[in-house]
Amino acid sequence: MKKLNIFLIAFVVATLSSCQVIGGLLKASFAVGIIVALVVVFLIIWLISAFRGRN
Repeated sequence: MKKLNIFLIAFVVATLSSCQVIGGLLKASFAVGIIVALVVVFLIIWLISAFRGRN
């Protein structure tokens, strides 16, 4: 199993340049950040409307 992990890491390093790897990580983190920000905004809006609806 350890040989397989080393082989897989070596394969990924050999086939992808560092720019592609960093670019992929940045794109993924950007998308996750946008989703989290939207969830927080909708949660705040929902909480405000829930407290206003009680009065």
